[in-house]
Amino acid sequence: MGIEGTAHTLGIGIVNSDNRVLADERRIYSPKAGIHPREAAQFIADNFKNALDSALEKSNLEFNHINLISFSQGPGLGPCLRTVATGARALSLHYKIPIIGVNHCIAHIEIGKITGKFHNPLVLYVSGGNTQILRLRDKRYRIFGETLDIGIGNMLDKFGRTAGLKHPAGPRIEELAKNGKNYIELPYVVKGTDLSFSGVLTSAEQKLKAGAGLEDLCFSLQETAFSMLTEATERALAHLKATELLLTGGVGNNERLQEMLGIMAKEHNAKFGFPKNYCSDNGVMIAILGLLMYNSGIRHCIEDTIIKQKFRSDDVRILW
Repeated sequence: MGIEGTAHTLGIGIVNSDNRVLADERRIYSPKAGIHPREAAQFIADNFKNALDSALEKSNLEFNHINLISFSQGPGLGPCLRTVATGARALSLHYKIPIIGVNHCIAHIEIGKITGKFHNPLVLYVSGGNTQILRLRDKRYRIFGETLDIGIGNMLDKFGRTAGLKHPAGPRIEELAKNGKNYIELPYVVKGTDLSFSGVLTSAEQKLKAGAGLEDLCFSLQETAFSMLTEATERALAHLKATELLLTGGVGNNERLQEMLGIMAKEHNAKFGFPKNYCSDNGVMIAILGLLMYNSGIRHCIEDTIIKQKFRSDDVRILW
């Protein structure tokens, strides 16, 4: 069983030893503006039992059938992480089930590798709080490029808040962008394989307040930010001579980003893919990573399950 709760999504996932998904329950906190950490944590606490009961019911299992509990140990919002960790520890102690804390970012990567049958892809991980270009080498995911300020998803949500769009703003921006006709020039900041999104956000907000059309701005914001991502990823792909490219994380749901990366990968004769239905936060990816860690010999006691709010991808030693 995997329990996800790093930000706005409470996810309970159950998989068997062959990674077949038996349950995938999600409860999503949708604030009027940005995520309030304490309110998001309260949402997770309020929905925890319901999601848990629903996952067990849909999988036709009881707790005596569960052999391992894994949970998102970080990175994420502190109150949310603590709420999920407390729930996971309580279940582990009460039912005497082994527990493992996992890295949320690595979970996004591993579910993509498994569902897409990738061997060792270059990874573009894009979510609310993270934007990273990574590849596995010498038992660690090495970061070849990342955001120097805010994550791509955070940038889209901040713009959406200014524009009065419901949170999360990414899907609505994607829809509005399809009707955009005119490209509005915005700052384009790529430094090697690192990126910066704060300037493009500020400029887009200023142009919106000055009267620029929302559909044109959404179109321009996506084209600019996604071109930056594609350029930095292509530079890493060419440098590493990688033959596989995996897109993962919540922003990976965006069809325009998928299209741009797919075209680029094809030009380099590289296989491209993304975990369909599992780019967004979910408990299944936490369960899959927990199983990988456990089968590789990793064991955690309760004292090892302290949350790590700034748990970086390259902090994890990959033993599987």
